Amino acid sequence: MADITWGFIGLGNIGYPMAINLRKKMPKSYKLIIHDVNSSAMNRFAEQVHAMRDRNAADYPYCFDIADNARQVAEKSTVLITCLPSPSIVQDVYNSILDHGTLPQLADERLFIDCSTIDPVSSREVGDMLDKTNCGHFVDAPMSGGVVGACAGTLSFMFGSPENLKEQVESALLLMGKSARRMGDQGAGVCSKLANNYILSINNIAAAEALNMARQWGLDLRALSDLIKSSTGRCWPIDVNNPAPGVDESAPASNGYAPGGTVNIIKKDLELAMAGAKASGALLPLAEKAHEVYRAVEEAYSGKDLSVVYQWLQNHA
Repeated sequence: MADITWGFIGLGNIGYPMAINLRKKMPKSYKLIIHDVNSSAMNRFAEQVHAMRDRNAADYPYCFDIADNARQVAEKSTVLITCLPSPSIVQDVYNSILDHGTLPQLADERLFIDCSTIDPVSSREVGDMLDKTNCGHFVDAPMSGGVVGACAGTLSFMFGSPENLKEQVESALLLMGKSARRMGDQGAGVCSKLANNYILSINNIAAAEALNMARQWGLDLRALSDLIKSSTGRCWPIDVNNPAPGVDESAPASNGYAPGGTVNIIKKDLELAMAGAKASGALLPLAEKAHEVYRAVEEAYSGKDLSVVYQWLQNHA
């Protein structure tokens, strides 16, 4: 492939380390153009890349540029990756790209990869909008792994794209993560992410309720957790993110509920799943009660790990 320019828009808590890993691992002759509404994030990125360049000047130029707006990134980029916090912001960014007419033609067809976690309707609306302009292909590719995975380059991506783009999308995403799985056509990525996180949102509450109940009964929570790990109640909140302090010393609960994934994020993802379910006519009988719980927990423990539901239950006995 000829030397090309890639773009990255959205240097938030997850997008920033994704962009750093992308610049480290993409072919050294490629240029990366970045943009974010937060100028300090772009300046910090520039400082970090300059430091990498100074350490490796003989072997790696680390070419990059800073754009004033999203349209500038899109005009020059063959591959454009976005990582943004909400459906409305995703729509605003892509609208701003297309507001000034047709994008200039490049040697290769553009590929737009949106790694944001948004609802299926919004994702498909953006995809349809880009399809109508014939300016490139839009792929939805949310990820799992959070800030820790983004920094380590171990994110797991799930994406929706035409079959013929599968290898191209995989190769791009694997510059920022350890796995990338095509789930179907455009929209299948966000649907898969929200289905997974809906299960997590329910299991997270159930695990906290069960361990709080067991504590009231006087059970040894570490022994019970070990039992559950080999029984039918096995789930990620017990295996990896045990909500009871002291059961797993590496879990957020044993470290002041310092977040892996915050209660704010799981509440947002639950809301996105509920919106997607409503649009498709799917019934989610547990969703409203779970949402009620997360609203209350967020109010009391905003910014804490999602497993803090356990502490909230103790305080509301």
